[in-house]
Amino acid sequence: MQHTDTSREIEAVQLEAIRAMSEEQRILRAFEMCVFARKLAQAAIQREHPEWSEARIARELLRRTFSPATIPVGLP
Repeated sequence: MQHTDTSREIEAVQLEAIRAMSEEQRILRAFEMCVFARKLAQAAIQREHPEWSEARIARELLRRTFSPATIPVGLP
């Protein structure tokens, strides 16, 4: 059983809306969701570390996104 807060009726409406979109619209929507997720993560880092510079926040966002890979040397 799938755990969700979306009713089957609303899920059906969502699927219908997605299927009605063109491929370009679906790709653009996916891009918008990625940007939104990145902004949420960045805001969380800023709340956790209000004293950090924008560069430090950007580096931490990269680390959290690509961890356990290391961040390239030379980034601020």
